[in-house]
Amino acid sequence: MVCLKWWSFEVLTLLSGLLPNPKLETSVLSICTRVSNELGSGNPQKALVAVSVAMFLAVVETVVVSTVTFLCHRVLGKAYSNDEQVVDYVTAIAPFLCLSIITDSLQAVISGIDRGSGWLIIGAYVNLGAFYLVGIPVASLLCFVVNLKAKGLWIGLLVGSAIQATSFSLILVFTNWQKQAIKAKKRISERR
Repeated sequence: MVCLKWWSFEVLTLLSGLLPNPKLETSVLSICTRVSNELGSGNPQKALVAVSVAMFLAVVETVVVSTVTFLCHRVLGKAYSNDEQVVDYVTAIAPFLCLSIITDSLQAVISGIDRGSGWLIIGAYVNLGAFYLVGIPVASLLCFVVNLKAKGLWIGLLVGSAIQATSFSLILVFTNWQKQAIKAKKRISERR
């Protein structure tokens, strides 16, 4: 599950190297452990509280970081380079970066919850579909066919991340935490 997402980012990095100017184009474990410990201990309500707190903190973090990034996007470009082309590029890409901060932060927390709940196979399918069946093809199409260049790669990445975050969120919304605790206890007893 983790590798599929990680590798999709690497594929997009490689694709960015095919662009005309490649130089220019270029925590989760704690919630995972907490959810798995609570479910394994037969405490589904505590697992749900941990999920709720983690999601709340992720939302607060994304609002703060993406807002600051958006408001300071011109300054951020100047922090990286004095080259006006780089500053302009960072300014143009900043909205995509802000959206990426939102989707990536939420999906990171949700992925940790999924791993802690023992949904590795489901997570692998979600990542495979979100990034390899949708995100990377959309990125390639927008980058090279529609000629959006790096913006196309960012949009494809955002589409994949949005599908992933939405899919994981739906899984969480429809989870019966009592059943998850029973399944976790059963997995623990089978391993002994």
